[in-house]
Amino acid sequence: MLSRREFLSAATIGAVTLARGPRAYAAARYDLIIRGGRVIDPSLRLDSVRDVAISGGRIAAVEATIADEAAETIDARGKLVVPGLLDIHTHTARSADGPGLVLRDGVTGWIDAGTQGADHIQNTIAIARSSPQPARVLINIGRAGLLTEGDTIDLKRADVGASRAAVAKNRDYIVGVKARLSRDVAGPNDYEVLRRAQEVASSFGLPLMIHMGQTISPLPKLIALLKRGDIITHLFAPPPNSIIDDSGHILPEVLAARRRGVWFDVGNGQTGHMRWDNVAAIMKTGFWPDTFSTDWNTNAHETGVIDLPNCMSKLFGYGMTVDEAIARATVNPARIFPVFNDRGTLNVGAPADVALLELREGNFEYLDNFKNKITGTRRLFPSGTVLGGKQVPRA
Repeated sequence: MLSRREFLSAATIGAVTLARGPRAYAAARYDLIIRGGRVIDPSLRLDSVRDVAISGGRIAAVEATIADEAAETIDARGKLVVPGLLDIHTHTARSADGPGLVLRDGVTGWIDAGTQGADHIQNTIAIARSSPQPARVLINIGRAGLLTEGDTIDLKRADVGASRAAVAKNRDYIVGVKARLSRDVAGPNDYEVLRRAQEVASSFGLPLMIHMGQTISPLPKLIALLKRGDIITHLFAPPPNSIIDDSGHILPEVLAARRRGVWFDVGNGQTGHMRWDNVAAIMKTGFWPDTFSTDWNTNAHETGVIDLPNCMSKLFGYGMTVDEAIARATVNPARIFPVFNDRGTLNVGAPADVALLELREGNFEYLDNFKNKITGTRRLFPSGTVLGGKQVPRA
């Protein structure tokens, strides 16, 4: 039998346990809470200050205030909290360091767009396979990949048989085909290179991405070969063979391509793909890009590319709002490649991939690919990344 002192001691311990019980439960309820940021999620049509709770690597709650505690918290006051960014045109797989570098920029999913063809596709697949974030590759129809002397000027390099064999062997990581069609890459072979690339893509039901601009063949002839789900990158490329005519109107064939489900991507890049006068003319027509992408390379931080948030900022001066820019780096690219089907959103139950961005006001210089400069008054900067519910260390 318990003495009075033992009874009172046990009762006190029990009372304290009951009092702490809910709090102890609350402390273990979430792994991470991102508090007080401006949450912008175009997939949910949400733009408001919210807390975001994460548990088990997935979004657990998005609410005005989440009173529960978590093992970790991030103070996001004054920052944008958005779905992890998706970059569908990179050359991240050119270096083993690439995935980690773009991850620190807020990119939680990437596509390597044709760094390698059939001869060395295993090199890019190996990097994609080891990437901490979801990653896939497009196979270059030129079997030697990116050659400085032009990868399909020698038409024998556009090898349908070799490409098909490589895709068949690597269907888990090859998610499309890339055709580079500029005159210094494909020369007079551009139409035949595109036809062969489409032959490979269509035989597997995969999208084809074409690198347009400065082609020898007129764009209407090339664009006729594109099917629903294909992607035109470098849509701001200047003449010859831009998407606009000499009077500044979008080509009818380009409008028809969008109507039948062809996507139009920025593909910022470093050389020949973006010129401010062409950007202004195209944006003025209302024919805006579906997706932002960087055409990222390991030296991107030293160029006018810098990072995906920087590329997203470049169209603010042409009428694009912050939420419209975020949509083109989250929910829109998530619709293109199945690997991203459950990404690009902060919906409850989705993988907890989050980008924290700073929207700064001031005077910011933006470069096109021809060393022309414009000045903008706003710019997005990467501030933090959460991948699968875990904070990514910043350099």
